[in-house]
Amino acid sequence: MNTRRTTNPSPEVMRQLESLRRAVAKALEKKRRLGQYAVTWKDGKPVVQGEDAPKGTENAH
Repeated sequence: MNTRRTTNPSPEVMRQLESLRRAVAKALEKKRRLGQYAVTWKDGKPVVQGEDAPKGTENAH
């Protein structure tokens, strides 16, 4: 199988990536406004954020 690796993503890929970033930001903002917690990744580990986060999940694995 031949794969082609480029150092610079194409403009189409950059548009898709930006669209995904906007969608995630919008979803996280909506959760914040609704007072819901969110689970994200930081340094390869899940992180639970928000006022209503389940207890004992500060260092979720």
